[in-house]
Amino acid sequence: MSPRDPLGIAGQTIVDKYRIEKLVGEGGFAVVYRAMHTIWNKPVAIKFFNGLSSAPMDQRDQFRDAFIQEGALLTELSSQTAGIVQARDVGEYTTPNGQWMPYMVLEWLEGKALDELLETERTAGLPPWSLPELVHVLGQAASALDVAHGKGIAHRDIKPANLFVLGEQARSGQATVKVLDFGVAKMMSDNTQLKAALAKTGMGITSFTPQYGAPEQFNRSYGATGPWTDVYALALVAVEMLTGKNALDGDDLIQLAFASGNPEKRPTPRALGAAVSDPVERVFQRALAVRPEDRYSRAREFWKDLESAAAGSFSDTVLHPGEVQPARSPATEPAARLGSGLGAGSTNTSSPSTVTTTGVKSKSSLGAVVGVVGGVVALGVVAFLLLGRKDSSGAHVEPEKAPPAAAPLPSAAAAASSSAAKAPSCPEGMVLIPAGQFFMGSDSKDANPNQKPSHNVSLGGFCMDLYEVTAKQYRECSDVGKCRRATPEVEWEKITPADKKVYSGLCTISSSEKSDHPINCIDWEMASTYCQNNDRRLPTEAEWEYATRGPDGRVYPWGDEAPTAQHLNACGTECLAWAKENKVSQQFPGALYEADDGFATTAPVGKFPAGRSRFGPYDVVGNVWEWVADWQGPYQAGNQKDPAGPDSGEKRVIRGGSWNGSYPEWLHPSFRFAADPKFRSHGVGFRCARSL
Repeated sequence: MSPRDPLGIAGQTIVDKYRIEKLVGEGGFAVVYRAMHTIWNKPVAIKFFNGLSSAPMDQRDQFRDAFIQEGALLTELSSQTAGIVQARDVGEYTTPNGQWMPYMVLEWLEGKALDELLETERTAGLPPWSLPELVHVLGQAASALDVAHGKGIAHRDIKPANLFVLGEQARSGQATVKVLDFGVAKMMSDNTQLKAALAKTGMGITSFTPQYGAPEQFNRSYGATGPWTDVYALALVAVEMLTGKNALDGDDLIQLAFASGNPEKRPTPRALGAAVSDPVERVFQRALAVRPEDRYSRAREFWKDLESAAAGSFSDTVLHPGEVQPARSPATEPAARLGSGLGAGSTNTSSPSTVTTTGVKSKSSLGAVVGVVGGVVALGVVAFLLLGRKDSSGAHVEPEKAPPAAAPLPSAAAAASSSAAKAPSCPEGMVLIPAGQFFMGSDSKDANPNQKPSHNVSLGGFCMDLYEVTAKQYRECSDVGKCRRATPEVEWEKITPADKKVYSGLCTISSSEKSDHPINCIDWEMASTYCQNNDRRLPTEAEWEYATRGPDGRVYPWGDEAPTAQHLNACGTECLAWAKENKVSQQFPGALYEADDGFATTAPVGKFPAGRSRFGPYDVVGNVWEWVADWQGPYQAGNQKDPAGPDSGEKRVIRGGSWNGSYPEWLHPSFRFAADPKFRSHGVGFRCARSL
C-alpha cells in the first residue's frame, strides 16, 4: 500500500467486474477510486467507507442492509431527476490485508466540484458570480433537491463540495449540475449502534459541514432538521458565489454556530457587500431566517421567489426558450440526409417560423472533505468528525445533545425503508423511467401533421438504456450467433454508387476505433432481435418520447434553451466540412450551430452529458436516429394508456435526429419520422427498453 493507494487495490479487479484504476479522493471516513466496469467498459466511481472497517462483526449485516437501503433511495431519486448522482451498485468488500468495508458504486462524472471551481476562479482573479449566472447554475441543484423534498427527504449537507459541475464553461449557461452524497451521512449519524462503535475509537459523527450549517444543526433547540435546512445551506452557497466571501464568519465550530443563529446579523448578500435589489434581499432574508418555521419549507419555493425577484436583473441576458436558427425546411430532410427509404411522404413541407472580493477562508480545518482531484469526481465525505474539543479553560466539551422534544425527521433511509428498498430496479446500464403521464405529439402550428393531435398518454414504469447500443455490444451478440452479423454497408432505394461508397465507410461495425460509437447500418429486425436476445425490447414510440421529454412539455430533452455544440452531436462546422470534403450528393443546408462539436460523423456514446434527458439517458437526440417498436400511423385523439401503435404497416418509426442534423425541429421530442424496416443507414441505430 502507498499514500496514493491506501487500500492496496490499484490494478486489481474486485467483485469480478470492477478493474480499479487509481485513487481520486481521500478523507477521514472514505476513499474514492476510479474503476472500469469490465463488462460495459465504462468508468465508475467506487466509494469505499474504510472508516467503518472497525465495525463489530455482529453489526456488519445491519450496516450492509442500511447501505443497500440508501443505494435504493439514491437510485429512486436519480431516476426522477438527472440532477442527482446515480448509484449503480452497493456491497461489501474485504481488502487483501483483511479490512472489511461497505462500498457504493456511482456514475463517473467529468468536471469539477463547485468548491474547486470557485477556488480556481478566485485564484485566477475572476469576479464573484452575477445573479443571472448563479440563478441558472444553482437552479439545477434546487430543482434536484426539490424532488427529494417532495418526498419529505432532506440532504442535510448541501455545500459547494457536494454540487458537481459538468462542462467547461460554468458561467456560460451550458453547465450541468449534479447533487452528490444524498443520504449516506444522515444514515450513519442516525444509526445508534454505529455511533456507539465509532465512539470506542474516539470519533463521533454529525451529518453536516459547519460552514454551511443551519441553526438547528448546531443546536436542536431551534427545531428539527428537514428540507428547510437544505434551503438555508443553498442560500449560503448562493451568497458565497455572489460575494466571493464566506457567508458564515468564524474560525471554529463555536463561532460558526453563533454566526448561523445570530438574529442581529443575517448572512444575506447586502450584509456581505453585494448590491442586490430589495426583492432579492428579502428572498435571502427569508431563506436565511434563524427559525426554521420562518424559512421557505422546500427548495422549489425558495428558487421560484428568487427567480421572480431577480427577473428584472437579467432579462437581457437570459437565454430565450426555443431560440433557434432561421427557418429552413426540416420536414422531409431526414429522407435526404439518410436515404430515400425514409417516410418522407408522412410529413408536410412547410417551414417552421423562427422563435425568437475578499477570498474565502480555507475550510480544510473544520470539515472532512474528499475534494475533486484532477477535475474528476471524488465525492465529498459528508461526515464531520468531532474528535472532542475544549473551551478556553481547557475543560472538555461534549457535542451538544438534542432536547427530547425536538424529534428530527426520519433519516433518508428510514423515510424510504418501505418504498425505496422495494422499488423496482433496472439492470446495469439501464435507468428507471417512472410511471407517469404527458402530452404526446404537438399541436403547434409549425408541427408536422403526423405529430398531431397532441394527446394525453399514461405509461407504466419501464427501464431504458442509458446509452445507444454500441458497435462493440452488437458485435458481441453476433459473434456468438445470437444476432445477425452487421453488414458494413448502407442500403436504401436509389442510392448512387458514389454515395454508397462514402456512407458505407461510416458503418461503425467496420472500425475498431469506433467500438464505443452507436451501432448503425442495421435494419429494424436486427435491432429488435438484439434487444430480445438481451431480455429487452425496443421501446414503444410513446415510451421513447416520454423518456426524452418527461411530463413538463419541454422543447428539448435538456430544457428550453437552444441547442449548442455542448448538448449533442449534430451538424456543426465539422459536419459541413466533412460533406464538402467527401463531395456527397445530398445537400447540407447549413449548420445547426456555428461551432465544432468535435465529431464530424458519429461520436462515442455518452460524450454530451449536458444534453441528457431529465431521466438520465444520453444522446436521445443527435448522434443517430433510433428505431422504436411502432409501425408508422396517425395519432388518435383522446386519452391513451400504454399505446403500442398500429398492429401493422409499411414503415417503422425512428426518433431523435442524427449527427448530420441541421434543424432544431429534429431535436424536439415530438418529432417523428419513419423508414422501411429493411432500411440500413449510417444515421440510424437504436437503444433498448425493458418492462418492469
